[in-house]
Amino acid sequence: MGQRRSLIFLGFAILLGLAAVFVANSYLSRAEQAQATPQGGMAKVVVASMPLAFGTAVTPEKIRVVDWPAASVPPGAFRDPVQLTSLGKQRVVLRQIEPGEPILTSKLSAEGGRATMSGVLRPEMRAVAVRVSDVAAAGGFVLPGDTVDVFVTRTAQDGMGGGGQQITDVLLQNIRVIAIDQNANDSSKDPAIGKTATLEVNQVDAQKLVLGQQVGQLTLVLRNVTDEPNPAVQTVGTEDLRDGAYVGGFSAPRGRIAEAAYLPAPVPVMRAPRRAVPRNVSALPATASVEIVRGTTGTSYEVKRYGSR
Repeated sequence: MGQRRSLIFLGFAILLGLAAVFVANSYLSRAEQAQATPQGGMAKVVVASMPLAFGTAVTPEKIRVVDWPAASVPPGAFRDPVQLTSLGKQRVVLRQIEPGEPILTSKLSAEGGRATMSGVLRPEMRAVAVRVSDVAAAGGFVLPGDTVDVFVTRTAQDGMGGGGQQITDVLLQNIRVIAIDQNANDSSKDPAIGKTATLEVNQVDAQKLVLGQQVGQLTLVLRNVTDEPNPAVQTVGTEDLRDGAYVGGFSAPRGRIAEAAYLPAPVPVMRAPRRAVPRNVSALPATASVEIVRGTTGTSYEVKRYGSR
């Protein structure tokens, strides 16, 4: 009797376990379906079917249409391939597009256009080409898409028309390189030594670059894209070319002259006038007479003067 009761309890427990598994499985399935179904439904988006480099023409065999969550369609995306390939007005790629990436208007030229540098520039920005060399461009490792600092090395005059010393200033910080020579492909990976680098700057910084090339030599220094611009920069002169930490000891000649102009005027020192010693004064005798008074009686003595022999 006891064994039969145990079997009944065991069977009842198995049924309860199977029911719990069924309920949990149904709940998880409904949750996965709810997560897989995006809010707002799906939309058609044109994406690249292969890597599209700078200057590549967009043709039907290089694109395809996929379903994309309607709430996540990026601005400027195309919904129909006809918008890209109709009437023979082809577009070309201005920025690298990877396979499966939505094709956006910001990465393409206008209809019938070509891959021009002006299409790569952001609004209110200018493209300025500067002369570089293998040394001034980090040995050829400065590539399109990198960010650099621009240093200018020039001769600082002493303010009095004489010769000066060589100094290096930080001219610009966190500047984007958009081309090296004729290469504007920001997906380039192989180092290349170029003669010119095209930088994206605002109008005032463009003027600084043009002037900097006339008064000195420009050098591009690679920087990490996550670094923030340094609000306080230093000027390094030839007097700082030594081992040890830089303490910012250089000051421009003009600055030293200006500081001297604000120093207080020196206060004249009053000195006592020297007493003139007559040249024709006869020498004093070696002895002197000293009178000593005792009571009412005085006695005179002859004593040697101080310093006499």
